[in-house]
Amino acid sequence: MLSSSPDLGTHNMNLLEVHSLKTTFPTDYGAVTAVDGVSFTLGKGEILGIAGESGCGKSTLACSVIRMVPPPGKVVEGRIVFEGREILGLTESELNRIRWKKISLVFQGAMNSLNPVFNVAQQLIEPLAYHKGMSKKNALEIAKSRLEAVGLEPSVITKFPHELSGGMQQRVLIAMSLLLDPSLLIADEPTTALDVIVQAQILNLLKDLQDKLGISLILITHDLAVTAELAHRVAIMYAGKIVEIGPSSRVYSRPFHPYTLGLLGSVLRLHGQKEKLRFIPGNPPDLRNPSAGCRFQPRCGYATSRCRESEPQSAEVEPGHYVACHNQLEAK
Repeated sequence: MLSSSPDLGTHNMNLLEVHSLKTTFPTDYGAVTAVDGVSFTLGKGEILGIAGESGCGKSTLACSVIRMVPPPGKVVEGRIVFEGREILGLTESELNRIRWKKISLVFQGAMNSLNPVFNVAQQLIEPLAYHKGMSKKNALEIAKSRLEAVGLEPSVITKFPHELSGGMQQRVLIAMSLLLDPSLLIADEPTTALDVIVQAQILNLLKDLQDKLGISLILITHDLAVTAELAHRVAIMYAGKIVEIGPSSRVYSRPFHPYTLGLLGSVLRLHGQKEKLRFIPGNPPDLRNPSAGCRFQPRCGYATSRCRESEPQSAEVEPGHYVACHNQLEAK
């Protein structure tokens, strides 16, 4: 059965529903459609991984959900329904009552996200004072408890960002994102530029927090191993579109889209039979003027004339597993 809105479940079971979302960036040479007709849902307490090459639209999608797309970018079409409420039409004042209180975002690059001239205490107290009108004393107590929750000593609260390691800075950002007890945490490449040991610590921390707090988590990453380990479901993005989405175990064990196959083939495997690493030839398309048909077809070894002439629609290939590919049965 064909569907233009993959994986849309029962409304009262979903925390977040995104329908046909389109986000563009005007340029002197034409508009770049960084997110193009994306649809997905997120259940309560669920972890959704969104993976793909750099430049495929993952971070723009994250910012679009919380309506923080950097100008001149703008969400131009679609719907975003959070806790049963349409949020695209909300004013900035109304949105500010949702951001951080209901939906929180952890940006990639902690050093660029933390203010270098304020210590940790000042940066953690500010959102509590702004959103809840807390006194400095009460805000400090909550800030210390959140630091402890992410595995940091309370003494860190007096430190400035430059006095902390990259992993500690990332933990401070996560603590900040949890200050107001959000229902949804969006983590955009939370382990970028960290060494592999610290990466593992941060990812284990996110999983533990999700288990303890029961929050929903959207994990944006280009690292397939991250989503395989943490996410209940995974969405594979290419050129602004979701080309495959489904349970992580199914997508990784039985991928149907050639792009997913290519991504998996480029990952080093430490166990099992040794295989030569593969790569995906060519480059992603120019999103100011993408070619007709399937956007992946110029790089796809399974492409046919149909792929060049018409764009594939998302189809359910097995329960909860959707793929946008004309040749999905050949590609599995």
